[in-house]
Amino acid sequence: MNICPITYNPCGDRKYSLEGLKLLSRNLNDLKDIPLTQEEQIKEAAVRAVKMSIQGVQPKLSARLNLKESSFIIVDNGGTFILKPQNNFYPQLPENEDLTMKLAETVGLDVPLHGMVYSIDSKLTYFIKRFDRYGRDKKYSLEDFAQLAGKSRETKYDFSMEKIVDIIKQYCTFPVIEFVKLFRLTLFNFLIGNEDQHLKNFSLITRNHKVELSPTYDLINTTIAAPNPQEEIALPLMGKKKKLSRKILIDYRGKERLGMNEKTVFRICDEIKDSINMWHELISKSFLSEEMKEKYVNLISERYKILFG
Repeated sequence: MNICPITYNPCGDRKYSLEGLKLLSRNLNDLKDIPLTQEEQIKEAAVRAVKMSIQGVQPKLSARLNLKESSFIIVDNGGTFILKPQNNFYPQLPENEDLTMKLAETVGLDVPLHGMVYSIDSKLTYFIKRFDRYGRDKKYSLEDFAQLAGKSRETKYDFSMEKIVDIIKQYCTFPVIEFVKLFRLTLFNFLIGNEDQHLKNFSLITRNHKVELSPTYDLINTTIAAPNPQEEIALPLMGKKKKLSRKILIDYRGKERLGMNEKTVFRICDEIKDSINMWHELISKSFLSEEMKEKYVNLISERYKILFG
């Protein structure tokens, strides 16, 4: 019995469930393998990097879904999906990111359509739909916080979580609503071990004359992906990047810095706590190795005790 890499649901002897294919398009009944191996995708990403608008350390390819061919096609411009192949330095990164994004969805974070697709070498490549595209080649205005803060790719860590709040106050249409999203994201990132949420992983999007935090992206459990992680958070909070506590993450972050009332803070905490059983189920069904699943579960258990006792 196969498991669909888009939905994690059983799909018989098929590679993908019909439910998963219909998420991509209601007219899609099959999906062919990406016609490149992992190494070929990495090389292709390096060659095309100067031509594409998407950047970053992790190799990425821009793609469109070709319904006639039932496949993703690689493009330089006008892509509506981003593909991320396996990484030679960090094992199981596509499996890690896909799972982490699914966990994010369970706690109410805004998550774009995403999943995994097989390549011709039978390895999995992560895909995510671009949320800054709509209609026929139209774009929403999207700016990451590095741009807004006047920082570069080299200085994307030279900031603080307190200053993130100031950017939201300055640019967002309804800052109070965005503070709730930010608080939820902060707790989530701590719980799942994402210590690489730097300035380029926060963005503001303008839609329907409203400026708000963009859907979440690049959420990865970096703590289990990278050997010997030294920190728990990319941008310091209360001057600290490690040994974070409930007092710092909930009392200081939520109540003092974001000005949230106790009722709202407790509601968000309860919603996250209520999702934990679903997390264990998703981790169990995920495409991570058994060793990585165990590391993921153990980390969540440790961080849960710090936050909620």
